[in-house]
Amino acid sequence: MSSVDRTGKIPNNVDLAGDKRLQRALEHWLPLYMEWWNDMGPAGFQTKDIYLRTAVSVEAGGWANFDYVKMPEYRWGIFLTPNDSVSSIGFGDHYGKPTWQEIPGEYRGNLRRIIVTQADTEPASVEQQRFLGTIAPSLYDMRNLFQINVEEGRHLWAMVYLLFRFFGKDGRDEAEELLSRRSGDEDKPRILNAFNEACDHWLSFFCFTHFTDRDGKFQLASLAESGFEPLARTCDFMLTEEAHHLFVGETGLDRIIKRSAELTRETDGDPMRAGGIPLDMIQRAINYWFTYSLDLFGGEISSNAANFFGEGLKGRFKEKSRYEDHVMKDGIKVVPQVISGRLVEDEVPYRNAINEVLRDEYIDDCQRALRKWNRTLEKSGLGIQLSLPSRRFHRHQGIYADHPFDPEGNLITKEALEANTSRWLLNNADNDYLVSIMNQVIEPGKMANWIAAPSRGINGQDLEFEYVRL
Repeated sequence: MSSVDRTGKIPNNVDLAGDKRLQRALEHWLPLYMEWWNDMGPAGFQTKDIYLRTAVSVEAGGWANFDYVKMPEYRWGIFLTPNDSVSSIGFGDHYGKPTWQEIPGEYRGNLRRIIVTQADTEPASVEQQRFLGTIAPSLYDMRNLFQINVEEGRHLWAMVYLLFRFFGKDGRDEAEELLSRRSGDEDKPRILNAFNEACDHWLSFFCFTHFTDRDGKFQLASLAESGFEPLARTCDFMLTEEAHHLFVGETGLDRIIKRSAELTRETDGDPMRAGGIPLDMIQRAINYWFTYSLDLFGGEISSNAANFFGEGLKGRFKEKSRYEDHVMKDGIKVVPQVISGRLVEDEVPYRNAINEVLRDEYIDDCQRALRKWNRTLEKSGLGIQLSLPSRRFHRHQGIYADHPFDPEGNLITKEALEANTSRWLLNNADNDYLVSIMNQVIEPGKMANWIAAPSRGINGQDLEFEYVRL
C-alpha cells in the first residue's frame, strides 16, 4: 500500500507517480473537471475562504486537516482504505476465494454499470445545491453545504480513478460523460430520478442530505463488501466522509423541527406568521424525499441485483458482521405484490430480493432518526408526531410504481391520490413559501428565524466562528 503523495497535482495513495500513463490521463481530465466545477459548483463563492476539512491521510485517526481554503483550490484526491492483508470474497458464488485486484472479464460490463451509476450521483448533487449558499441560514450551515459539495467532488474523483485505471478508453469516455450530464436537464439528465429533482431551499437540502445521502451510505457500504478489492477499498474510505453529510441532514432537520415547534407555540399554531415552517409542511417534505430515495435502491424484484450478489460484486449492508449465510442460493423473501387489485404476500427467491433487503436496512436507519426528531417534538408538548410513509407510497421505480397508495400503504384509487397529493407531498405552494423565507444570514453566530442553533460548532470551534470569510 502506497503512502499518501500530497505534492502532485492529484493527491493520492495509489502510486500515480508509478504509472505515468494513468497519471497523465487523470491530469488531462483535471481541467475538464475544473471547468465543470467553475460552471456548476457553488455559485458566487468560488473566491471566498471556507473553513474546510481536506483528506490528507487514510489512517483512522487524523485523516483530515481543517483550514481556510478557496473551493477551486481544494485538494481533491484519490484515496483507498489501506489493506495490508490477503482478503477473500465475502459472499456469493465466489465466497471464500481471493478478492480480485483486476476486473474479471465476464464481470466488466456489470462493474462498469455499477461504478458509473454511483459516480453520476456525485456531481449531480453539487448541481442540485449550487445556489443554496446565497440563501444560507447561517455561516455554520453555509460552511457545511460547501464541505459536502467539495467532498461529493472528491467522491467523483474516487470513481473516475477506477474508470481510468480499469476500463481504458471506455472509462475515459464515461468520465467525460459524467461532466456533460446535468441535474434536471430535459435532454441530458442525471441517471437516477432523485438527482434530477429541484433542491432550491434548505428544507429540501436537509431532507436530501438525510434521506438521499443516506441511500448513498447503504450503497457505498454494500459496495465496500465487493470482491473487486479496489472498488471495496475506494467505497470504504468514501464512507468516512459521507458520515458528515448524514450528520448535517439529521441535525439540520432536528433544528428545524425544534424551532418550528417553538414558533407553533408562540403563534397559537401558525408559525408562518413568524416566518417559520409548519410541521405539516415538514411532514410533506419527509414524504417527498424519503420516497424518492427509496427508488434509488432499485426494483423490489431484480435479476440484476441477484447477479451482482451472486457474482460477488455488491453485497449486503455489513455483510460480514450481520449475516451468517453468505451464499443464499436457496433462501426466499416475502414481498407484498399487487395482484388482481389486491396486495398479496408473495415468496421471492432471496437473491432476486436483495434490493429489498438493503431497503429494509435503510428504512430501519431512517426510523432511528425519526424517533430522535419525535423526542424533540415530545419536549414541545404539542402532541404532534412525524412519521415515515409506507415504502409503497409515491414510488416511481419497482413493483409499486404503477399503483396508487396512500402514505399508510393502502391501495386507493387514482382519483383519491390526485385529490390528496398536495396534502401528502411537498407542493408548489410549499416551495414558494419556503423560498420566500430563505434569507441569507452572514453574521457569525446568528441563525435565520426558522431554524434553531446547533448544539456545537465544527472541529471544536464556537458557533460565533467565522466559518466563511465574506
